[in-house]
Amino acid sequence: MTENTENRNNRKVLRGRVVSDRMAKTRVISVDHVISHNVYDKTLRRNRKFYAHDEANESRNGDLVEIVSTRPLSALKRWRVARILEKAAK
Repeated sequence: MTENTENRNNRKVLRGRVVSDRMAKTRVISVDHVISHNVYDKTLRRNRKFYAHDEANESRNGDLVEIVSTRPLSALKRWRVARILEKAAK
């Protein structure tokens, strides 16, 4: 295998909810993660927003999606929607 295909298989994969579908072919994904405070042992929920490319405009607000890292597509987009795991209730 060449080095290029090895890197392609090592892409970062994240799961999150679509929080905005207002842009054409772009989705804003909110990814939550849970951490434990090192002093107080309290569980903390943190989230971060990612801009992801959705070529077919299939995902909608509230959908649970899986995003994978890719080359820079614009000033903010470095991710693309790989698949929709769960559709939002209407």
